[in-house]
Amino acid sequence: MSIITELSSKAAQAAQILAVLDESSKNKVLQEMADALRARTQDILTANELDLEQARKSKLGDAMLDRLTLNKERIESMAEGIETIVSLPDPVGLKRIIGERPNGLKISKMRIPLGVVCMIFEARPNVTADAGALCFKSGNAVILRGGKEALGTSKVIAAVLQEVLLKHNLPAELITVVPDPDRELMMELMQQREYIDVIIPRGGEGLINYVTDNSKIPVIQHFKGVCHLYIDKDADFETALNLLLNGKTQRTGVCNAIECLLVHKDIADDFLPLAAAALENEKVKINVCENGAGFFEQATILAEQDFGQEYLDLEIAVRLVDDMDGAMAHIRRFGSYHTEVICTKNELNARRFQRSVDSSVVMVNASSRFSDGSQLGLGAEIGIATTKLHAYGPMGLESLTTEKYLVNGTGQIRA
Repeated sequence: MSIITELSSKAAQAAQILAVLDESSKNKVLQEMADALRARTQDILTANELDLEQARKSKLGDAMLDRLTLNKERIESMAEGIETIVSLPDPVGLKRIIGERPNGLKISKMRIPLGVVCMIFEARPNVTADAGALCFKSGNAVILRGGKEALGTSKVIAAVLQEVLLKHNLPAELITVVPDPDRELMMELMQQREYIDVIIPRGGEGLINYVTDNSKIPVIQHFKGVCHLYIDKDADFETALNLLLNGKTQRTGVCNAIECLLVHKDIADDFLPLAAAALENEKVKINVCENGAGFFEQATILAEQDFGQEYLDLEIAVRLVDDMDGAMAHIRRFGSYHTEVICTKNELNARRFQRSVDSSVVMVNASSRFSDGSQLGLGAEIGIATTKLHAYGPMGLESLTTEKYLVNGTGQIRA
């Protein structure tokens, strides 16, 4: 038996044990995991610095380095995320009544774990704690295959969580890190449909496409975040500037950062000079449509087909649109089903935008940076699904379960 088949098999066996663990016991383990992360902060940071040192030698880009970097605040955020998960109701075992048939059969549905979840990700060591905690609370075992960039940090975080599992006589295989980033092993992992129930890739578009094209296991896709901010003609300019700067510059290397600014042409003369000055002050590189070029001292003019880029840097696309319909048409063509934002004081436009825009998260007068599991009250997220089967948007506890039918009768037989 290969190492991949062995760890997949053990994860499946561990999932059967976890599936029947009660909520109180799960919460106790999770709280101790949060405490353990805090207690082992220095060990995690030491491992992370080694990963960062190698990443710098490999000349990783700034966005990847930002995703890879941990500090005391980020580790505390991981621990607080686990504590939020503790506070959330356990979806496993929840029932909903479907109804009673004319023949007396009583039909209901009950939430159950998916089983074994496989995460394939790049330079995001926090995924180890987030996915580990979410899968544990929702009754799933998780196999984590991180890129070589984050492997050292991920192994230490997993070891901290596994120590807590063993302390409670639970199998360490509930949270497994693939110890070797070799791509051949990843390919083998994607063939383990006997043991693994779903694969969730997180990373660049190349990784997502590779997993989707090669997996024999169902894939929940988490594609890139080409997020737009549309400034409606009825927008409050101060609010619009705050949303723009927070969405673009607060943290650039993340999937919920604003990558394109859409501005109603009727307010361009008043708003764009303010936006240009604010973006210039933050040293943001501008890529703009031809009609908007005159508002910026230094900008690259974008052809129509060149919109839709995920910059993950201090760089943004800007486009003037005729109206909200023009903004929504642009989003339909160039969006990535991640997060879209409208800034407006017009309630009718706000409701229409939210109803019409096909994206997993649609916001009114709020920063795109809130498109995040922890910010939306999920404690953490296992990713942001940009396809609709079976989840859409930030995936928390409920998204890591499914439902089975319960049928109760009194001896009925079908004629």
